[in-house]
Order: sequence, then structure tokens, then C-alpha cells
Amino acid sequence: MARKVFITATGQNCGKTTTSIALMRMARKKYKRVGFVKPIGPKPAEYNGMLADKDAIVMARIFGLEDDLRAMSPFVLRPGDTRALLEGNLSHDSIRDQMLSGIEELDRKNDFLIIEGAGHSGVGSILGFNNAQVAREAGAPVIMVAGGGLGNVVDAVHLNLALFEKEQVSVKAILANKITPDKRERNLHYLALAFKDSPFRIIGGFNYQPILANPTLRRIGAVLGIPIKATEEEAQRIIHHVQIGAASTQRVAELLRESSVVIVNSSRDELLVTLANLYQIPEYQDKLAGIIVPGVGSISHISQKILDRSGIPYMRAGRSTSEVFEMINDDVSKITAEDTHKIELIQQLAEKRFDFDVIDALLD
Repeated sequence: MARKVFITATGQNCGKTTTSIALMRMARKKYKRVGFVKPIGPKPAEYNGMLADKDAIVMARIFGLEDDLRAMSPFVLRPGDTRALLEGNLSHDSIRDQMLSGIEELDRKNDFLIIEGAGHSGVGSILGFNNAQVAREAGAPVIMVAGGGLGNVVDAVHLNLALFEKEQVSVKAILANKITPDKRERNLHYLALAFKDSPFRIIGGFNYQPILANPTLRRIGAVLGIPIKATEEEAQRIIHHVQIGAASTQRVAELLRESSVVIVNSSRDELLVTLANLYQIPEYQDKLAGIIVPGVGSISHISQKILDRSGIPYMRAGRSTSEVFEMINDDVSKITAEDTHKIELIQQLAEKRFDFDVIDALLD
């Protein structure tokens, strides 16, 4: 039997997956066999011919758990499943059996098992298995991940706690995540005061890190659905700024900030050539991460040759400039198994920010 913990969150994008990666890293230093399971998988993807939840695939690939993937993602929500359930063509008991089969298999095989919920605490209610209900079925104490801040965290925690209290599931800790670094100690202090009469503990997670929150060049290509002309190292580069190249060539160059991607219309030959040349200057390689050329217009022959010879990463997007900019801005970067730079950073920061012995003791 494994020692278990259920990871839930007060909302989307609080950092459940980064928390799970950090816990996996730290737990492996103490326990010989550490497993991961996503009982309800709302984000289906195919890996090695198998349908599984995206987060389970990421964890399997990072930690070499591919052989356990079927158990790690025992029930994957496919298009039409919720309607099938409501119409009586998919049974509640079938979902429960699949979900528990994965948990029980990994429970037997491991010394420590991380169970990750889906979204906020209410996700899965239409199936009859929200996070609180899954945690109850799994018999696992809960750590709830919340975002940074104070008042919004207190409000969100109270809202989410109601479901766990209803299911009589023990919440052991609130993990405040994405904390503004210079407010870390103050926020944790006041959160502890706000919940001083509560049965759980307030613990600190990661500080807010733009390097973790921002997309890689590969992620931008995936969001836009286009290939990138770049090396593997360049594709992993984390983008901090997206700039529209609408000003004069000189002004665009002056406005470049750390790790910028510039959206440049194909007709702006002078700007394309200038950026391609700037990329070859060492002082600009920190600022200029690549170019996106929107629209369907062709790049002139000479500009194309200069781009190719310069080695600057670029991609062609058959969309308007405004559409490209909005799609990138609207995307929330998620960790993928290819984001090795981010994953290494998460694991390094886990050593600094996560006191696993404290977390482990809370699970008694």
C-alpha cells in the first residue's frame, strides 16, 4: 500500500502539474517507488498508440513511467462521453471501476502515490466524480494548490473547501503558489492568520516565475499550428515578449526586450533583413528569439535567402497579424515533456521551495 496525496486546485492554471512534478522529484529522494495517476483525464491525447490524459503523458515521459501509463490515466474523457452518461449509454459504475482500477494498481506497486485532480474542485461533477468525490474514493488526504495573492486566495479556498467538507475528505494543506517574490513571507504570514482556526496548514509553493509562465518558441508554433525553422535548442527558448513590427525598422530594433518574438509582415523586407542581421550580433541574441511572418503573401526571394543564411528562428503563419498576436496572448503555456529547460528549473526550484518532510508528515 502506498502513502497517498491528492492534489487539487482552487482554479485553472494555479500550478497543479508543476506542483506534481516538484513532489515527484522530492518524493523520489525519500521513497523507492513513486507513482502518479490522473483518475479523470479531461484532456485526451495519443501516445504510443494509447489514449491518455495529456498531464499523465507528460509525467510518464519526464519520469520514465511509460509502462504504467494505462494505469496512470485509467479514464479518459472522450468527446461525447458526458452526453452518453446523461443519456444512460455510459454508466457511472463503469467510470468508477476504471478510475479505481488505475489507482489500486499503482497503490500496490508504489510506496508513494501522487493523485492529481482535474481543474478546480468541482470539475467532474457532471460525471458524478468531482475532485472531492475522487479523493474520497481514493482514500487520499488533500493538498489544495491556490494562486498568489491574499484576499482572492482566501475567497477561492473557502469556495472549494465546501465540496471536500461535504464529502468528509481531509484537506491537510493549502499550497500558496505563484507568489510575488518580494511579498512571499508577508503573504504566507497573513494567509496563516486568515486560516488560523482551520485544521489545515498554509505552505508556500513556487514564486511567480515568468520563465515558467511564458511559452517556448515550440509552444507558440503549436498554438498557431505551424512548423518552426529552428534548432531544438532554439525551439525550447522561453519567450518573454511578443512585439508587433509595425513601427520603423530603427524603432522596432530599439524596442526589443529580453527574448522577444517579432511579428513582421512579409512586405517589410527592410525589417526582415535588419532583424536577420541583428540576430548574428551577440548582444542582440539575448533580445531576439525569432520572427513570425503572418499572412499568405510571399517573402521576397532575396529576403528569404538572408533569413535562411542568418539562422534566425522563424515561422510562417497563414493568419493576420492581429489574429496571431491574440492567439499567443490568449494561450496559457502548459508544461510539455519537450520543455526540458522548464522541467529542469522546476526540479531545481523544488529543492529550494518544497520541504517534502513537512508535506509528508502532514499526510499522517
